[in-house]
Amino acid sequence: MSDHEADVIVVGAGPGGSAAAYHLARHGVRVLLLEKTQFPREKVCGDGLTPRAVKQLIKMGVDTSPEAGWLPNRGLRVIGGGVRLELDWPELASFPNYGLVRTRLDFDDLLARRAVEAGAVLHTNTTVVGPVLGDDGRVVGVSAEVGPEKEPVTFHAPLVVAADGVSGRFPLALGLAKREDRPMGVAVRRYYKSPARHDDNYLESWLELRSREAGDNLLPGYGWLFGLGDGRVNVGLGVLNSSAAYGKTNYRRMLTDWLANTPPEWGLNDEANAEGPILGAALPMGFNRVPHYTRGVLLVGDSGGMVNPFNGEGIPYAMESGELAAEIAVQALARPAGPDRERALQQYPTELKARYGGYYRLGGIFVKLIGNPQIMRIATKHGMPHPTLMRFVLKLLANLTDPRGGDAMDRVINAMTKVTPAV
Repeated sequence: MSDHEADVIVVGAGPGGSAAAYHLARHGVRVLLLEKTQFPREKVCGDGLTPRAVKQLIKMGVDTSPEAGWLPNRGLRVIGGGVRLELDWPELASFPNYGLVRTRLDFDDLLARRAVEAGAVLHTNTTVVGPVLGDDGRVVGVSAEVGPEKEPVTFHAPLVVAADGVSGRFPLALGLAKREDRPMGVAVRRYYKSPARHDDNYLESWLELRSREAGDNLLPGYGWLFGLGDGRVNVGLGVLNSSAAYGKTNYRRMLTDWLANTPPEWGLNDEANAEGPILGAALPMGFNRVPHYTRGVLLVGDSGGMVNPFNGEGIPYAMESGELAAEIAVQALARPAGPDRERALQQYPTELKARYGGYYRLGGIFVKLIGNPQIMRIATKHGMPHPTLMRFVLKLLANLTDPRGGDAMDRVINAMTKVTPAV
């Protein structure tokens, strides 16, 4: 087999692509992992990981100790309605009881290296420009441009995993457009030097953002402040498409308006402490691109719109879908090409729907509700003072329950997601 042939090609070496490549390679599958940039590389993200993401790191054999450069956290601190509440991550059999923080500059590089260590072949500076189709219209490879010279190269494989992020250029080339009826968000973030806030053992979420410049008015959206443990913090905000402000607001200005109202000792209202520009990214939620399998291509992570509508979290779902795509590809490749293999591959969208469909539908309802400032104000005012209710909300928003057994909260959340029709 030549250097340009494999059993599976993975397009994109973000968390989803690297997870897929890692799990495929561990099963002895020949994998090409194609990444358009060079590592390490910048990526717009909050850099905070919940226990759901930590579980996937452990599955990939990643050392998540502080000695290995990770900053652990105990839970989520929620600020809103005049209340400041610290909620520890739940004690569960299915997930660890800690979260982590690490910049994507390190994180994506580390995951790609794990895939290579498992046996995947990584090609960086390789921009995939489109699919290569067989006579039957099935994808049999990808065409790419390599290096600064943009040298045209063709790679061949019977299966392709599209993990090319929110832009989804590869599925778009197959005619798979985004669905406009699904939730969508946008987030902006910036790094600041902040010795006062850098070493926090909670992820911090702001349900209300106030601007002094706007006469102490409430700004649309929700904010975060995550300490990185290295003297810096990652500060950002997100706005959902159910908000009247979506697409009509200068989000970068909104971020600096909010930060101007934070305590001076944090250093977030001083431009001299800023590191780099304010960067933004879209958050494709609730399966906003389907089908997740078609003609030899499996969509993973943001490419398939798998961001959690409840909390804007994408990394664990990218990694989980990458692992699932790998497991199904391994089973499919063990069968002869044709109807038998297709039956195995069709299990991928079926399983994704079973895992997340009801939960994402609930998330879509949640997004519509909180897009109404009045509902959000009432929910914050009456919900925040009740720690038991907020613990339930944390489990629901972070999708952290034990599927079997568990406590009463777990059983209620699991029942809700089962009876809700899947998206």
